[in-house]
Amino acid sequence: MPAPQKNTNPANNRGNRREQNNKTPQIRVNDRIRAPRVRVVTANGDQLGVMATRDALARAKEIGLDLVEVAPNADPPVCRLIDYGKFKYMQAKMQKNNKAKTVRMKEIKLRIGTDVNDYNVKMARTEQFLDHGHKVRFQLRFRGRENAHQQLGLEVMAKVVEDMKTMGKVDQAAKLAGNTVTMVLTPLPAGQRVKKFKKFEEADFDADSEEFDASDDE
Repeated sequence: MPAPQKNTNPANNRGNRREQNNKTPQIRVNDRIRAPRVRVVTANGDQLGVMATRDALARAKEIGLDLVEVAPNADPPVCRLIDYGKFKYMQAKMQKNNKAKTVRMKEIKLRIGTDVNDYNVKMARTEQFLDHGHKVRFQLRFRGRENAHQQLGLEVMAKVVEDMKTMGKVDQAAKLAGNTVTMVLTPLPAGQRVKKFKKFEEADFDADSEEFDASDDE
C-alpha cells in the first residue's frame, strides 16, 4: 500500500499560513485560562494584584462574574472580573464605533533624563490616547553629550513598550535617525486594554484635543 503523499505545494502552504494569521485570537475565560498566576483588575480598572488563578476564579464566582483574560501577553497575564456576555457586547459596540471615528497620530516627547513623575504623567497621557483609539508617536532627541550615549534612548523606548503592553503594541519599531529616536504604538482592541498609570491622569486632560497631534517634522 503506497504511503500517503505530503502536500509539497508552496502556494497551499502560504495559504494555510495566511488563514492561521487571520484568525481572531481566542479569549480565554474562567477554567480555560492556562496561566497559574494572573494580575486581576475589576471592571472599573481597579488593581486587585497578582494571585493564583484558582483564587481569582473563586473570587469571580463569589461575586457572580467571569474571569476574562484581556492581556494574555503580559507577565503575568491580566484578567478582568466582568460579565463575559456584556463584555462581548461592549467589545463589538466599541469596535463598530471605532470604525467611524477619526484616528489621529498623537505625540509624546521624551528625554533620557525624564524624571519619574514626568514619565508617569506622559504614560498616563499615552494610555488615554490609546484608549481613545489614537496612535502615539514617541520622539526622543539627544542633546550635546547625550549623543555619545544613544543606546540609552533605545532603552527608554524599550521601557515604554514594556509599560504600555496592556494598552498598545508596536506599530513602528524604535529607529534612530540623526540625533532623534522615534517609535509608534497602536492601540490594542478595546476589550483588551488595561491601564497601569490611571492614578497619574490629569483631571482636565482631553485626549482628543488637536493640541497633542503629532507634527509633520520628525
